[in-house]
Amino acid sequence: MDKFYNMSVFAKVVEMGSFTAVANHLDSTVGNVSRAVSTLEEALDTRLLQRSTRRLVVTDAGRRFYERCAAILADVEQAESEARDALLDPRGTLRVHSVPGLGRQLVTRTVLAYRKEYPQVSVDLLLSQRMPNLLEDQLDVSVVIARTLPDSAYVSQKIGSSHCVLAASPAYLEQHPAPTRPEDLADHACVLLATVDYARDEWQLASQAANLTFRPLGPHYCVNDMEAMSVALREGAGIGLLAGFSAIEYLRNGTLVRVLPDYHTHSRNVYALYSSRQFVDAKIKRFVDALKTHVGSELGALARELAIETADAV
Repeated sequence: MDKFYNMSVFAKVVEMGSFTAVANHLDSTVGNVSRAVSTLEEALDTRLLQRSTRRLVVTDAGRRFYERCAAILADVEQAESEARDALLDPRGTLRVHSVPGLGRQLVTRTVLAYRKEYPQVSVDLLLSQRMPNLLEDQLDVSVVIARTLPDSAYVSQKIGSSHCVLAASPAYLEQHPAPTRPEDLADHACVLLATVDYARDEWQLASQAANLTFRPLGPHYCVNDMEAMSVALREGAGIGLLAGFSAIEYLRNGTLVRVLPDYHTHSRNVYALYSSRQFVDAKIKRFVDALKTHVGSELGALARELAIETADAV
């Protein structure tokens, strides 16, 4: 029999003072209880109990061994309780990855709201364009934007949808008349975005009327970060694609202006990825729920404010 099981049986015998009582408690037999104790004694080469037809007496060695067993069993029970609680009660450290633009604008606010609700959880937020290996990088959740996800063993939940709009600064448009049709973009300085999911040499645009691809030509400025793109556009570098969540505050205060407002990129899905569908920690479950509540709803509100068709955005 398993040594740990034998230790727990022995401890019960000491506590209950009878093989019969322990057998009834464990829904076992007196023979099984006796064998568990005997197996321990043989392994230890020590008598733990003195047996007679009337009573059991714990030896000195047995008493010392029992005290050790009781401490070990209590530690194991505590560990099991903490593990079970992890599935029910958010606590510990949650390590989250997010793509930078979304992370700065929406995921950070979600983390703050999450910590107010679950203050016993510490959150480490890592911003990176690279899609991480959750296990190797010891991450619990990754928040990414993609048209489609590569095949993997990760569990994915769709949080919402994102899209980019064309924008430029008022100062730039004062010097360069705003385009009235997509073909006019060829006469403008274009600031290019190059990320995992956006090709730098083509803009795939959609409207109610048509879908088209525009390929910027000529000298250009190219960045791989939404924040850098935002700075360049506000400084008058030209026209560029900017995610709705990065552009909205500047569009509201007039620092940026929509260009060709009927057009936007096709939707990119926002996903939360985590490593396993079974025995998911409560801290992960609740955080994914928070992403749906905060990020998902805000993305939907942005789509409505920017008049993106609901068929193309959540």
